Amino acid sequence: MAKQKINTAVPKPKLKRKEYEKEVRRLQAQLCLLQDSVKHDGSRIIVVFEGRDGAGKGGTIRTITERVSPRIFRVVALPAPSDREKTQLYMQRYLSQFPAAGEIVIFDRSWYNRAGVERVMGFCSQEEYDRFLALCPLVEKYITETGIQLIKFWLEVSNEEQERRFEARIEDPLRQWKLSPVDLPSRERWYDYSHARDAMLKATDTDYSPWRIVRSDDKKKARLNCISHLLDLIPWKQIPREKVKLPKRSNKGSYDDQATLEGRRFVPEKY
Repeated sequence: MAKQKINTAVPKPKLKRKEYEKEVRRLQAQLCLLQDSVKHDGSRIIVVFEGRDGAGKGGTIRTITERVSPRIFRVVALPAPSDREKTQLYMQRYLSQFPAAGEIVIFDRSWYNRAGVERVMGFCSQEEYDRFLALCPLVEKYITETGIQLIKFWLEVSNEEQERRFEARIEDPLRQWKLSPVDLPSRERWYDYSHARDAMLKATDTDYSPWRIVRSDDKKKARLNCISHLLDLIPWKQIPREKVKLPKRSNKGSYDDQATLEGRRFVPEKY
């Protein structure tokens, strides 16, 4: 058996909280400028987030969308397909979520479910899996040729870190909702998921729609690296804004608008 290469590089120190929050704020400010540019130019952008369970996809997406408009940055996290959707073309329910002009659609998991969880857990047939890997690059080529920018991120978490995060989910009542019926079996099938990842990358990592791999054992660094790279990938420019002046309240029709609330049901002020 060939020996694995050992990474002898000295790991960078962990970011301090203040340093991380300062950098997040800086990048989020740029995302706000980016959204102005996307709206102004009528750009159409899709950002796909994939990775093993516990890789940090949700936290990265929340950091991206925390300060921007949900009308421009739209997050799509589809549930399992309904009985009706199972009879449709596989890509049909995803295509209906694609962006119009001036939108960025973020897929928290995507059509690549077929190459990952469906493959490993036996939710699709061998024929369906093979057809997906063969046709997916062609579909993505068509998507990009229509003018949509397709960006794909794979968050790569280590075995040890995924185990630690799953154990935290089991113990912490604030995280237990994150445990899905396929999370625990995914721990047993680690190498099945690794083989599925490798096959997916081999078939769908193309020049027109490449995969960008983000190491995510350190969540803070992964979020910063991902957002920074996203800002580099999307063409944008700062759009000039007109200076805003807050108008004064008009006294026309003035009355005691607090007195009319007497006797209404107010929420108890416990804090």
